[in-house]
Amino acid sequence: MPQLTKLYTMAEASDHNTKDDCWVVIDGKVYDVSSYLDDHPGGDDVVLAATGRDATEDFEDAGHSKSAKELMETFCIGELDTSAIPELEIISKKQRRDYAQKLVELTKQYWVVPTTVVGVSVVVGFLYLRKK
Repeated sequence: MPQLTKLYTMAEASDHNTKDDCWVVIDGKVYDVSSYLDDHPGGDDVVLAATGRDATEDFEDAGHSKSAKELMETFCIGELDTSAIPELEIISKKQRRDYAQKLVELTKQYWVVPTTVVGVSVVVGFLYLRKK
């Protein structure tokens, strides 16, 4: 009887991002490496930085040995569910108006600095030309 593989979403995997509870996703597989963090030759901070996203490229770039890849398989707890559609943040029209209003407020608030620089430059230029 074939063993059923547990599927995890990237959101589920990224929830496990602490030293006591650390999962990484590499090549579509999910690994619980919590118990291995202290033994990782590159340090736990390297592994913790790879949580919450697909760490395949980081893993391959590090040049892990064949024995490291075999050891990694002992930590495999399932596969990444690629059928799940990632949730996108949808900004409502009201939120867009709020962002636009904030931009207008910032523009009004900081108009003084460039205007002052231009004004001082004009006065200094005028005084310089007047002396000649």
